[in-house]
Amino acid sequence: MDAYEAKRKKYANEGGMNLPNRLTTLRMILVPVFVLFMYLQFPFHRVIALLIFIIASLTDTADGYIARKYKLITDFGKFMDPLADKLLVCSALICLVGSGEIPAWVTIIIVGREFVISGFRLIASDNGIVIAASYWGKFKTVSQMAMIIVVLLDIAALRPLEIVLIIVATCLTVISLIDYLVKNKNVLSSQK
Repeated sequence: MDAYEAKRKKYANEGGMNLPNRLTTLRMILVPVFVLFMYLQFPFHRVIALLIFIIASLTDTADGYIARKYKLITDFGKFMDPLADKLLVCSALICLVGSGEIPAWVTIIIVGREFVISGFRLIASDNGIVIAASYWGKFKTVSQMAMIIVVLLDIAALRPLEIVLIIVATCLTVISLIDYLVKNKNVLSSQK
């Protein structure tokens, strides 16, 4: 058995919950912890929230890399990985709207896109179709996470970068929605 196959077997679990799926689950568990630290008022609560958000964001990179490299892609991962991203990003945006750090209209566009895509995924799932994330969706997620990290840093010198990232993340959100709808328009026509 070569080293590649040994690692593949190490990461794959007989019970069906492989390492990438565990990382996705961890990201979902970190969401309420992040929100809690965003609202608690004690020294360094914001720094802890930022660190939790960064760790959760890194699990997104890690689970995808491991799943692709070791061929551990599952239907659970295809469905839950984007959902975990949506929960993390939308929770952070809602917290940041509440504190006045992100405009509400940006959050409405981003959260609205996620509702539309989730609806499409549910229809697809009912028809036995599992839709994996596209590259536009991945770019959108990375830009949103970068935007949130910079906003959470709350450094005055980074305000111009915040504005640029808010614009980029919002544009990529709209572009990824259009791309998703065009590529998956057959989902609506293939309803049972």
